Amino acid sequence: MKKFVLAAALTAAASTAFAGAPADPIIEAPVIIEEAGSSSGGIVLPLILLAVVAAALAD
Repeated sequence: MKKFVLAAALTAAASTAFAGAPADPIIEAPVIIEEAGSSSGGIVLPLILLAVVAAALAD
């Protein structure tokens, strides 16, 4: 009788341990490294416009 109760207890414990679906794997997002541009990239156009305006005012 003791073996029957022990077997029933182990069966109940094992069935609840594996109940439900396994957890979804966690996938990390890839790291995107941005290429460094030149530091004067955003200042070229305003300097050209300033030179054109200065040339127009000089005449």
